[in-house]
Amino acid sequence: MLNALAATAAAAAAGASLPLIAESLRDFRGVARRFRTLGAARGVTVVDDFAHNPEKLRAALATGRLRGGRILAVFQPHGFGPTRFLRDDLVAAFAGALAPGDVLWLPEIFFAGGTVTRDISSRDIVREVRAAGRDARFAEDRADLPRLIAAEARAGDLVLVMGARDPSLTDLARDVLAAVAAATEAET
Repeated sequence: MLNALAATAAAAAAGASLPLIAESLRDFRGVARRFRTLGAARGVTVVDDFAHNPEKLRAALATGRLRGGRILAVFQPHGFGPTRFLRDDLVAAFAGALAPGDVLWLPEIFFAGGTVTRDISSRDIVREVRAAGRDARFAEDRADLPRLIAAEARAGDLVLVMGARDPSLTDLARDVLAAVAAATEAET
């Protein structure tokens, strides 16, 4: 919404008419991996989002909250240095933006290469978010997440897969949607 308002203001300042601006916004389909709904099954919606820093994580979670219901969130931290640097802010973002009943899973930090000291783990963030009273879980094996989320999900939930730099995150979100759909078939 803020981007649409900024685009409207910029276009108006450049001389575009409001009807032309409105028409352009109506046809805009969004940006890849920015709160992109991949689908729904069993009344559970799965969204893929590029959120990867505390401010963007808060924004994605707040947007998800507008949909109502519980949020089942996955955050894939990337880089040991950035995660170490943002640790306290990540914990504060999750502790403040998650509601009672929401669930957060963190797989291990995605390593994108380079020289690094591996002195932080997603386990550390999970432990601190739990200490702040939120349901956070470490995903020992990320491949288990679709099954774990499908088992947890119920109608009205929003699954929000967040992170950057890992090109397989959209596939993970699709796998979650498939697992939720398969759980439907198994129940009937």
